[in-house]
Amino acid sequence: MSEQLTLRGRVITASGVRADAVVTVRGERIVAVRDFTEWTAPPGDSPPEFAGTVLPGLVDIHNHGGLGHRFDTTDAAEAQAAAEFHHGQGSTSVIAGIVTTAPAEMLRQTATLRELAARGTIAGIHAEGPFLSEGRCGAHDPAYLRDPDPALIEQLLKAAGGHLRVMTLAPERPGFDSAAALLAEHGVVVAAGHTDAGFADFRAALAPAGHATLVTHLANGMPPLHHRSPGPVAAALLAAAQQHAFVELIGDGVHVDPGFAALVFTTAPGRVALVTDAMQAAGMPDGHYRLGPREVVVTNGVARVHSGSIAGGTATLLHCLRWAVRECAVPLPDAIAAATTIPAAALRLPDIGDLRPGMYADAIVLDDDLNLRRVLRRGRWLP
Repeated sequence: MSEQLTLRGRVITASGVRADAVVTVRGERIVAVRDFTEWTAPPGDSPPEFAGTVLPGLVDIHNHGGLGHRFDTTDAAEAQAAAEFHHGQGSTSVIAGIVTTAPAEMLRQTATLRELAARGTIAGIHAEGPFLSEGRCGAHDPAYLRDPDPALIEQLLKAAGGHLRVMTLAPERPGFDSAAALLAEHGVVVAAGHTDAGFADFRAALAPAGHATLVTHLANGMPPLHHRSPGPVAAALLAAAQQHAFVELIGDGVHVDPGFAALVFTTAPGRVALVTDAMQAAGMPDGHYRLGPREVVVTNGVARVHSGSIAGGTATLLHCLRWAVRECAVPLPDAIAAATTIPAAALRLPDIGDLRPGMYADAIVLDDDLNLRRVLRRGRWLP
């Protein structure tokens, strides 16, 4: 029988806040969550000490790397190092993202990440591109952008071996509908983003009429919200408010203003997934890095390609959670849900994102200022 582990603290879950509770773990799974007054120590054991605020392990569904390492690589050790960096920062589940480049290279990168997904190091793969808008491609290399290609999608699905969790496409590109249907048929979450579509076309691409159920980094890589041209931002918020879609929000304090984030959280409660869009430079000093085939320069913590477009983030998801609370006045339970339960639901990831019996024993311990104390992943304390 696996050894039992107990974790006591102010436990915050999707069902509420327990001021003093104990999470009991056996092996990789949670077996019980009880108020301390209802918990009984095994014979001969002392009660566990109060550790701090205990949250589910964070779930980052949009991430390209960190600590100098990339997910868009054919080096499995490099991709593993990127994942382990984010694990240690509290993101116990990470979707590894590849970006637009030559199709053959995307296939090789996908095959490399499949190995990590099969081992549980990453929670799946995100193909961001190459079926994106030239006008809203951001840091993606426009030389490799193309219309949706069912043959390439089939190859990516095969290379991923069942671990392609999400793909971002621009709804206005010819062939979007058939590509989205093909992805949905294979259980891949269709994300709409990097788009120049108008309100009507973008809304039609989203559920219930369309196959897309996720919006990639809302407001970034798309036309701005305007009262006479509401565009994809308004369409996404409407779909999220109607419970038909989820929206990603990069919470690093660079990609969106706190006022806009407050609007998003208020408009679409329970449908906002905080993400990092982290790239190689996350956790690193200013300098020169890469995202896909393009060079990225990081100055004062902001990553940009030479055109001036922001090229991903340099923050961790715990930083994003704190930003939502401190700068956007999002209630702590709502911010926690946006970094745990909601992204897990958006990508239909089972067994993660909450602290309940039967789920993976992924948890983080914070102090009163929301600083990280410890990380528990799959029932083991990380160094």
